[in-house]
Amino acid sequence: MSIYVMGDLHLSTNQATNKSMEVFGKRWQGYTDRIRKNWTAVVRPEDTVVIPGDLSWAMNLEEALPDFAFLESLPGTKLVGKGNHDFWWTTGSKLNRFFEAHNLRSVRILYNNAYRVEDSVLCGTRGWFLDEKQQATVGEVDHGKIVNRETIRLRLSLEQAMGLVREAEATEGRHLPVAVFLHFPPVWPPVSFDFVCREILDVLHEYDIRECYFGHIHGMYSIPRSFDFEGISMTLTSSDFLNFALMPIRPGED
Repeated sequence: MSIYVMGDLHLSTNQATNKSMEVFGKRWQGYTDRIRKNWTAVVRPEDTVVIPGDLSWAMNLEEALPDFAFLESLPGTKLVGKGNHDFWWTTGSKLNRFFEAHNLRSVRILYNNAYRVEDSVLCGTRGWFLDEKQQATVGEVDHGKIVNRETIRLRLSLEQAMGLVREAEATEGRHLPVAVFLHFPPVWPPVSFDFVCREILDVLHEYDIRECYFGHIHGMYSIPRSFDFEGISMTLTSSDFLNFALMPIRPGED
């Protein structure tokens, strides 16, 4: 079993509300077909794919159904986090009822929770750019309140993750690594680190997290895929940055 990641699919397969990303440059041309081709070339039914936010341009669940149907048609289990463009996102119970009603059997939400996948534990939340200059929003926004809420959600996810870690230690005598998936980068950009979300980082340090994956960043293709910040490996996983090819984070055995 392998674990892959790719964020920011920005699907728009609903012809009634089509909002293609192709207007954002040549790299995005035919991106939906490229996602399908690259995905099916490597992912097996027993594999897991994490999508840390910005799955669909849809404004509500009904509009998002064709995008979820596209996702369901691809192999593997999909763990979907929340991004800043996922306006279709609602409560966990409503999402789960929607998945069940539409026979979306391979899609799970990654939000306020954690999953054990083979020998790893996966968890995460959306995160936030606390610096108002880094986060374009509509209207008056209490950035401090939002980032506080996101740190609470991250802590909820990590508490569940630690429960799975303790269970494995008690029953199997081994420690499982924990990977955190955010939509927003907790630090950015590499090298200069002009933006640092200290609240999110403090929680990652509190739980001794060593690997964090994020998306959100587009159009910057010459930067390092991964970089270290305060002992945490930070990895950018936006679909265009990965050229629409899933990135393996836990390669399985053939």
